[in-house]
Amino acid sequence: MLRGLYDWTLSLAARKSAEWWLAFIAFVESSVFLVPADVLYLPMALSRPDRAYRYALIATVASVLGGIAGWFIGHYAYDAVARPILEFYGKYDEFEALRAGAGVGIIVLMLITSGAAHLPPIKVVTILSGVIGVNLLLFVVLAIVARGGRFLLLAWLLRHYGEPIREFIEKRLGLIAGAGAAALILLYILVKYAF
Repeated sequence: MLRGLYDWTLSLAARKSAEWWLAFIAFVESSVFLVPADVLYLPMALSRPDRAYRYALIATVASVLGGIAGWFIGHYAYDAVARPILEFYGKYDEFEALRAGAGVGIIVLMLITSGAAHLPPIKVVTILSGVIGVNLLLFVVLAIVARGGRFLLLAWLLRHYGEPIREFIEKRLGLIAGAGAAALILLYILVKYAF
């Protein structure tokens, strides 16, 4: 099922309506969808490097709006909407474990790591932000920085390095970003418990 969903999302890049699909996928990824918008963004930006920044802006705006929807789902409709979604993806127990130890500092780190490496998936962070009541304005600013940073970095890499960077982005950037995220989390834990 996941491979079919991935292939379908990738096929959308060739359509004339690709920008609308990018906005839609980025929006729903931030609240309920499993496949990241990068699957559509990367082929679009590679085929039209002159529009890489435009696509990054579309993906950022839609992703932040989807994040706001996820925040509202978590804040106002956790039992009715969020819980069934989490159970559907088999993430409910993990979510509850995150919920038990989450605070604004953890949300900041999770937005950064999700923006950099999709760990944890952005939908988990947006819903969790609403559940624990992170200030909505703060959440929006953090989401713009995290998601915008990711898409703008990808746009810059694709504009400057083109096709050769695609394999690097698809295969190695997540590992590097994950290592960076782990370092940030370690630093946070050290600061929190050492002082």
